[in-house]
Amino acid sequence: MAERKVYTRTGDDGTTGLLYGGRVAKDGPGPRAYGATDEVVSSLGVARAETERDGELDVLLVRLQRELFVVGAELATEPEHRDRLTDGVTRVTAAMVDDLEPVIDDVSARFDPPQEFVLPGETRLAAALDVARTVIRRAERDVVAAVNEGWLEEESFVVPYLNRLADLVYTLARWQEGRYRPARRD
Repeated sequence: MAERKVYTRTGDDGTTGLLYGGRVAKDGPGPRAYGATDEVVSSLGVARAETERDGELDVLLVRLQRELFVVGAELATEPEHRDRLTDGVTRVTAAMVDDLEPVIDDVSARFDPPQEFVLPGETRLAAALDVARTVIRRAERDVVAAVNEGWLEEESFVVPYLNRLADLVYTLARWQEGRYRPARRD
């Protein structure tokens, strides 16, 4: 088996390779946006490390981490190569955005919403989810900048996906705090 090294040295000049070819500056709009998305994946991993393995939340967080790879793939593709993307695999779809809403609704029905500003830190898991939520919001801002700079098309579903994801992760954090009594299911 041939030796494979982690380092390539190709990025030593300040550029990075993209999906489907091409190189751009590491501080360009695409790399900033997919770099922030990569941070979201890791942040959700910190939260996941606090969950019960194969439990409901663990399974959901794995799903979200995998969906964020789709976000990253779209952001790591130059505009002229976007025709090579595959819906739901390397391009975010409207269905991916829509599929988050029933999860938000389901989790929201499990507790009464807070009536005041939330101070993160009730539990380690909730705090990790709150950190992940703030990283998602930063990624969302970076993606909006990428759209404004022409890196990503306005028709892309990446911004709505991240917006809905932040709402979901906020809801998950409140659910995991456990201090709100369960909402009535009438």
